[in-house]
Amino acid sequence: MPDRPHVAALAGSLRDGSYTRIALEHALAEAEELGASTDLIDLRELDLSVFDADDREAGDALELERRVREADSVLLGTPSYHGSYSSVLKNALDYCGFDEFENTTVGLLSVSGGGFPITPLDHLRAVSRALNAWVIPHHAAVPRASGKFEDGELTDEDSRERVATLGRRAVEYAHIEPDPACLESTQNVGADD
Repeated sequence: MPDRPHVAALAGSLRDGSYTRIALEHALAEAEELGASTDLIDLRELDLSVFDADDREAGDALELERRVREADSVLLGTPSYHGSYSSVLKNALDYCGFDEFENTTVGLLSVSGGGFPITPLDHLRAVSRALNAWVIPHHAAVPRASGKFEDGELTDEDSRERVATLGRRAVEYAHIEPDPACLESTQNVGADD
C-alpha cells in the first residue's frame, strides 16, 4: 500500500442518536484496524447554510471541502428519507465538487427504518459517478434499523459484517488507479450555470 490511507465519513443525519452515525463509526473503526487514519465529519457540528452558488464559502463550507479533499476514501452515510438520501447530505455534497471527489474512492451506506434502504444508495452512486468518483462495488444497507442497534452500538451481526466490509474496502481501494472520466462527469457542469 503506497501511503497510510485516510478515510473520511460524511454522516448525513442530524439526529442525536443517529443509527447512520453509529454505523459509520463502525465502518471507520474497521478502517482504523487496517491502519487507516479516519475522520467522522458530523454535519451537526458544521455551520452549513442551505447551499447558494453565489456564497460557496458560507459558514464552515471551506472546512468541509478541506476535510473531504484530504481523504483518499469517503464514506457517504444516510438515513433513507422518502426513498432517497437526506437533505443534510445533499446540502453538504452541493458544497463539494470535482476538487473534493474526482478520482476519490467513495463507499455508500444507507440505514432505514423500513425494509428497503437500497434506493438512496442508487441515488448516491449516480451523484458520485457524476463527480467522477470511484464507487466501491460493495455497499452497506441496514434495513429495519430500530431492531439492530442497542445502547449506541450496531448489534445485528449480519449488518455489522456488511458495514465492516465497507470500512475494509475503503482502505483496500483507497489508492486504486482512477478510471477514465465517465460520461456523466464530462457532462456535469455543476453550479456554474
